[in-house]
Amino acid sequence: MGAGRPSVWTLAVREGTPRLAVDLAPARAPTAPQAPGMNDETDGGPYMAGKTPHQNTTFPLPDKDPGQDGDQLGHGYLATPESGAGPGVIVIQEWWGITDHIRDVCDRLAAEGFTALAPDLFGGWVAHDGEEAGEMMSKLPAEEGARQLAGAVDHLLSLDSVTSETVGTIGFCMGGGFVLALAAQQGEKVSAAVPFYGVGQAVPDAYTGVKAAIQGHYAEQDSMFPPAEARKQEQQIREESGAEVEYFFYDAPHAFHNDENPQGNYRPEEARLAWSRAVRFLKDKVK
Repeated sequence: MGAGRPSVWTLAVREGTPRLAVDLAPARAPTAPQAPGMNDETDGGPYMAGKTPHQNTTFPLPDKDPGQDGDQLGHGYLATPESGAGPGVIVIQEWWGITDHIRDVCDRLAAEGFTALAPDLFGGWVAHDGEEAGEMMSKLPAEEGARQLAGAVDHLLSLDSVTSETVGTIGFCMGGGFVLALAAQQGEKVSAAVPFYGVGQAVPDAYTGVKAAIQGHYAEQDSMFPPAEARKQEQQIREESGAEVEYFFYDAPHAFHNDENPQGNYRPEEARLAWSRAVRFLKDKVK
């Protein structure tokens, strides 16, 4: 992934990122539909990636075109608090898919009193390694991810288990980029946006549509999105949107919050601090 701020319509993958070989063995038979815009095949061969066991809900997607029949469904993981209802939060996955870690983020938010929905932007696929993750991310157009997230926002706000009139959103890596895009595109529907080291194809060029308060969590040792670029982004959002913006920086590498630790970057102390700040922020802002 690129170090700088990519366009919302372009994919920021570091030059030379390895691609999947064309003769990979077939994946297991799908148990969930493919996400619109995704394809089982890459460069002529199927993914090795497995399927997530964490889909437990569906929601209608907005039409791509005015003449569409409107029957497409998105899939995701929904967690509700013990009380049965709470403020709504959209959780946006990393480039790995809806992993145990993303399910756990939803469950932890539910334990804090939120109703949390993680839309499955990869249609059920979960990557086994960085090659697969990069390939799957490259197959998801930014506009398609935004369409699925828009459907997730409307669905969450329609649920009896959601008490808020707006939603918050939190996301990691690729999902952090989509957090910023969602805030820019959904305006007043999103009251709080929490990107963790946001990168990827969805990071906006402009932030004039942002109405949400934004709390960012970024890494001083992040080679994918260097802290100098993150500080420029923070200032750009503040100047263009007039929204409340605060970025925190941690002595840690990219993906320091992921306790599954797929790339050895998990930092427990920094992750705990960032999480406590994020939860407090969401509780304060999502009404």
